[in-house]
Amino acid sequence: MTPPRILSIAGSDSSGGAGIQADIKTVTMLGGYAMTAVTALTAQNTTGVAMVAASAPDMVRAQIDACLDDIGVDAVKIGMLGSAQVATLVAERLAGLEVPIVFDPVMVSTSGAVLADDATIAAFERLMALATLTTPNVAELEALGGDAAMARRGVAYLAKGGDAGGAEVVDRLVVPGEPPRQWSAPRIDTRHTHGTGCTLSSAIATLLGMGLPLDEAVEDAREFVRAALLAAPGFGAGHGPLGHQAVR
Repeated sequence: MTPPRILSIAGSDSSGGAGIQADIKTVTMLGGYAMTAVTALTAQNTTGVAMVAASAPDMVRAQIDACLDDIGVDAVKIGMLGSAQVATLVAERLAGLEVPIVFDPVMVSTSGAVLADDATIAAFERLMALATLTTPNVAELEALGGDAAMARRGVAYLAKGGDAGGAEVVDRLVVPGEPPRQWSAPRIDTRHTHGTGCTLSSAIATLLGMGLPLDEAVEDAREFVRAALLAAPGFGAGHGPLGHQAVR
C-alpha cells in the first residue's frame, strides 16, 4: 500500500521533541511519508529555547513548491509559522489544494514573542478558512476570540484541553452543522509533554491522508498521543519528549 504523503510546515526543534522532528516521527510511525517545509531553526532542549533563526519567506515557499511539484501531497500539517508574512504566503500557496489541512495555530514568533496582533490574526483567519481542522489549545483559543468567534467563522476546530486544569483531559470537536463531539480521559501525570500538540496535529493529518473520517482521525490521534506519553523515555531535565518510537 502506498503511504500517504504528509507535508509538515513548521519549525525545527533541535532536541527532537517537538516541531518538524515530532511530526516526522509521528507520520512515520503511523505509516505515512513525511515531507517538510522548515519555517525556523531553533536551538532548544527540554528546559527552553536558546536561539532561533527564521527561514526567509521565499525559502519557505520554495520548500513547499519543491514538495508539491514533484512528490505530491495527501495531507498538510501547519505548525509554527513565526510571522504574519509567512502565514500569509502559506495560505496563498495552499489555496485550492484539495487535500486535508490541519492547522495548529502556534502563536509564538521566531523571537519567542506571543503573536496575537491584528496582522497575525488576519493571516490565521485565512488559514483557518482553508483548514479541514484547526487545533487550538486553551490560550490559543482565547487569543482567537473563544468559541463564539470560532462559531462566527464557521470553521471546524478541536479545542484541546491538555493545558486546562483538572484530573480529566477534555477535548471538544466542533464542526459546523454537526453536533459537537467530546472526548475525556484521565490526565497522565508526567512532565514529559514536550511536543504533544505537534504530535496530535500531525497524527490527525496523517490519518486524514489515509482517508479516515475527521472524528475517527481525531479519536485515533488522541490515543496515539496518550500512548506516546506513557512511553516517554525520560530524557531531559525539563519537559521531556514523548516516546513516539515505542508506539505500535
